[in-house]
Amino acid sequence: MQFSHIVIIYLVLINLAAFVLMGLDKRKARKNLWRIPEKTLFLSAILGGSAGAIAGMYVFHHKTRHWYFVIGMPLILVIQIGLGIWLIYLR
Repeated sequence: MQFSHIVIIYLVLINLAAFVLMGLDKRKARKNLWRIPEKTLFLSAILGGSAGAIAGMYVFHHKTRHWYFVIGMPLILVIQIGLGIWLIYLR
């Protein structure tokens, strides 16, 4: 398996995980259960799941009133895209 395939599989899985974490946290919030820490939600985005986290925010209408999520998640995504472009084209 080529390195690029491994990276793609990793990104799909981490984005799926970030999306699911947003959904689970929203569900827990509605039921007044123990919540997923915001640090964990941000960590899933930083580890490559920012697109999934953003999708989860808007699909589940979760954390959309918190400025640090509304600004932070897209900022992480922009940085990751920039790093990806740099790694692919400019190294």
